[in-house]
Amino acid sequence: MAFRARNLSVLAYANGFTLWHYITEDTGAAATADGYFDAACEMLRVGDVLVANLDADGDADTALLAVRTSGEEGVRVRDLTAGTQPTDG
Repeated sequence: MAFRARNLSVLAYANGFTLWHYITEDTGAAATADGYFDAACEMLRVGDVLVANLDADGDADTALLAVRTSGEEGVRVRDLTAGTQPTDG
């Protein structure tokens, strides 16, 4: 699949920082690939964070994605939750 702008929405905005929510049927690997969010380059800013619900139609997962670059060079994100393991208490 590809990025869908209608699935991206603002959760909070303060002091030039935006917290976003994004839901997709794509996997984490697809959503964190360079260029996946390029169509949103005019909305996303470096330092913004996305709460991403991934693989919504399969093995659902949630990740925090930090915007590393945005603009003419495209959008790159970093998965802040990569390498973490869920705990079952």
